Amino acid sequence: MSGGAVAIAIIMTLGLLAVIATRGLGHFWPADVLEADYQVPQQESQVLLGEVVQREEVPRARLAAAGLPVAEEGGEFMTRELLKVGNRELFGADFSWVVGEWLSNPRKPAEVTVLERREWGNYYGYLLAVKENGQVVAEGEAAWTALQERLQRVEQLHARLVRLEKRDIGRINHALERIRLEGRKLALEGRLDEAAQADMDARREALNAEYRQLEEQMVELVGQVNRDSVTLRASDGRVSEIALGKVVRAFRPNAMSMTDKLGHYGTKLWEFVSDEPREANTEGGIFPAIFGTVLMVILMAVIVTPFGVIAAVYLREYAHQGTLTRIIRIAVNNLAGVPSIVYGVFGLGFFVYVLGGSLDRLLFPEAAPAPTFGTPGLMWASLTLAILTLPVVIVATEEGLARIPRAVREGSLALGATKAETLWKVVIPMASPAMMTGLILAVARAAGEVAPLMLVGVVKLAPSLPLDGNYPYLHLDQKIMHLGFHIYDVGFQSPNVEAARPLVYATALLLVVVIALLNISAVYIRNHLREKYKALDH
Repeated sequence: MSGGAVAIAIIMTLGLLAVIATRGLGHFWPADVLEADYQVPQQESQVLLGEVVQREEVPRARLAAAGLPVAEEGGEFMTRELLKVGNRELFGADFSWVVGEWLSNPRKPAEVTVLERREWGNYYGYLLAVKENGQVVAEGEAAWTALQERLQRVEQLHARLVRLEKRDIGRINHALERIRLEGRKLALEGRLDEAAQADMDARREALNAEYRQLEEQMVELVGQVNRDSVTLRASDGRVSEIALGKVVRAFRPNAMSMTDKLGHYGTKLWEFVSDEPREANTEGGIFPAIFGTVLMVILMAVIVTPFGVIAAVYLREYAHQGTLTRIIRIAVNNLAGVPSIVYGVFGLGFFVYVLGGSLDRLLFPEAAPAPTFGTPGLMWASLTLAILTLPVVIVATEEGLARIPRAVREGSLALGATKAETLWKVVIPMASPAMMTGLILAVARAAGEVAPLMLVGVVKLAPSLPLDGNYPYLHLDQKIMHLGFHIYDVGFQSPNVEAARPLVYATALLLVVVIALLNISAVYIRNHLREKYKALDH
């Protein structure tokens, strides 16, 4: 019965992962675009163009109840299809439900063009012309080649523009803010004299001059990015002109070979894990969420491991094994079962408001009333997770210490080692696999937590990473993105549910992969330590 239960659990887990992978990773495949005539009874026929996302059978009575002119005769069920029609600025929505029986003359024209845009989602239509400064430079088939060439140019210009905004201008803004805080600090301390003011003015002017130069470069780049545009015709005949600066890529899925589709698929997957989100987190990538999750878990592990090990060593090796120690152990075990949201409330109240507010008053009075550490951020999120996972590390480490034979300790003491030397050079190394076990369990729980992080530092969108080239390089006061919260936000708070659904599956799969990689790394270290000290166990 136990073996059967384990087998069922493994099969269910693998099945769940297979469903998540299929629905998530399939989103990046360049699906063919269907064009068909759609004839609703008693209405004019129209041409639909889009990707078939979902098909399902629904009762005929349900369609009739929805107000559709469904005939009474016929089978009990009818087919309903979900089409991704894009062109949100024209149709008002990216997706549309249609009745499959009302579609006729389906076809997949090779010349159908898909534009993936930075805003407004995809555009589906037929390429008419490419323009430069409003003048047509290519039409017909020549327009496709010209479009690809100009998109490469726009991509390079856009990358330069992003570097200017985030790296160079961000550095200047950071330096200007530090000068402002320096002046305010000197004023509060009564040390702001003419020499100090002149020095700050000179540095500020130099930065402003550099900023003006970068601003001129940005204006020039924006003009170059928006120089070219394309003209396309939608399925209903309306013509749209779209600036290439708003386009990420253009492709013709119906004309792509299997090799082309595989290359496109790989590009989209890499963009998903390496790029920033856009369109209310329903497009683009999730790299800031991956970075924030891994960094926060690493900081949590650095914080919780020494505290958990020290507490376990004291309880097992030094504390008197009496009533008080038993009560402490019961309290530690009970802490492991406290709901995580309670830790979030504690972190918000104690870490953010009490501790963070005190740090602001003591160390950052010049920034008042704007908070520095008196607001949710990376440090408080890591500390909250450390408190949450501390009982797991304590219990695992203490059990590891209890399994070490007493003869090992006595042998070390008999050879002249002190109790501290025995503990540091013999007992703790032998108990290190158990410590790593506690750390593995802590990482697995911390990486998937969402509820407490919503209160102590995780946000929907963080414009910059907490680790950059600006002093002090690691910004512990900065808010971060997190994969778990990203799943919640995209799945339940997205304004475009249908577009966000596959990203929920893809992000969930990536979160599982990140947790697995962190655990595999810890397991490898634990096994290495176990093999290293196996001889001492015997």
